[in-house]
Amino acid sequence: MKLLRLLPLSLALGATFAPVARAESLLAVYDAARAYDASFQSAKAQYDANLYKAEQARAGLLPSANLAAAVSRSQFTLDNPTVDRGFAVPTATVSASQPLYRPLNYANYQQAQVALVQSEAQLNSAGQDLIMRVSQAYFDVLAAKDTLAFVQAQKAAVAEQLASAKRNFEVGTSTITDTREAQARYDLVIAQEIQAENDLRVKKLALDTLAGKSNVLPDPLAVPLVLTAPQPADPEAWVSQAEAASPSIVTARAGLDVAKLETEKARAGHKPTLDLTASYNVIRNINGSASSPLDSRSTLTTVGLSFNLPLFAGFATQNRIRETLLLEDKAQADLDFARRSVGQGVRTAYFGVVSGQGQVRALEAAEASSQSALEANQLGYQVGVRINIDVLNSQSQLYQTKRDLAQARYNVLLGLLKLRQANGTLMPDDLTRLNGLLAAGG
Repeated sequence: MKLLRLLPLSLALGATFAPVARAESLLAVYDAARAYDASFQSAKAQYDANLYKAEQARAGLLPSANLAAAVSRSQFTLDNPTVDRGFAVPTATVSASQPLYRPLNYANYQQAQVALVQSEAQLNSAGQDLIMRVSQAYFDVLAAKDTLAFVQAQKAAVAEQLASAKRNFEVGTSTITDTREAQARYDLVIAQEIQAENDLRVKKLALDTLAGKSNVLPDPLAVPLVLTAPQPADPEAWVSQAEAASPSIVTARAGLDVAKLETEKARAGHKPTLDLTASYNVIRNINGSASSPLDSRSTLTTVGLSFNLPLFAGFATQNRIRETLLLEDKAQADLDFARRSVGQGVRTAYFGVVSGQGQVRALEAAEASSQSALEANQLGYQVGVRINIDVLNSQSQLYQTKRDLAQARYNVLLGLLKLRQANGTLMPDDLTRLNGLLAAGG
């Protein structure tokens, strides 16, 4: 019995000192996901690997040196006069070479630098994709929480209307129809609440998985929310920015440069090569040699130029050049396609934001009108000029409008990020600005 009396106190103390889950800003969740997300980490590792790959191509322009050493032992035997002698011959050679004119190596080096630009664009694209995935998951949780809250508020309102209908039926001022209509609507809202709870559970799981932590609580939107129009207020200005910033265009443009350099490499098959070479060779004869019984040591230093001119390769070089010229045409077509696709995507995203902002304004007006309509129907029901179904329909319309308005606001915020992603200017700083629209610690 004493243990049972102490149990409530222990529970109270446990609740007091238990860690309290705190809401996290969008930028904080993004930082966690950046360190955890496998897709982004893969892109970053690929970029780091390409840095070293680019340095490998530089080796074709730098000097190379080698050290070679060998030792051999021989046994010399002669019958007349009798000679039986063993001797060893150690040798060592240091050689070096410096390319002076190698167009193929230089083209390889240029290609590696262009490929590094491609890799950087791909990493940038992966970073922007991570920003969008985090933002989408973050606002999905907020939207699901809003939906659940609106459904629960609607359930409370319908429950109150159901109780009123039952009381009116008991005193004979309404028919059983009002009660059954209210009961049917209440059952429907219960089903909607179950669905909303599950949807929130799934959305929270997706955000937790992305951030690599459990029970992530997003900050809600600050109220009132001020949505600004995209700046500059011209879709063509956003398209112009994409020419230099879009990862798709940068990658395609670099692909064209790589194709042109591939043609230069093919033409190098007709060009000569020239290298500066040097070597230093040491040979020792221990215990003499086959021709002399005396020890000896000889050195040889060589410095020269090595020239090579291809004369004929069975038309392989000519056909390789034709192939690379056609690949240049393909790369140019890919660049044109990327520009057109990005332009279309930027314009679509821009008008989506503008349309979304108009929809928010319209839904804000609709929310006020629906609230007035509900109040009018409730008053009419009380004085007997409206029936129960009118009130229930007004309630459903009001809470549906609230859900649509909340979702429209999230869509506009995401649309602004999608617009920047479409033209390639999306940065983590955009999340910092977006954090200003959130109620910190909410």
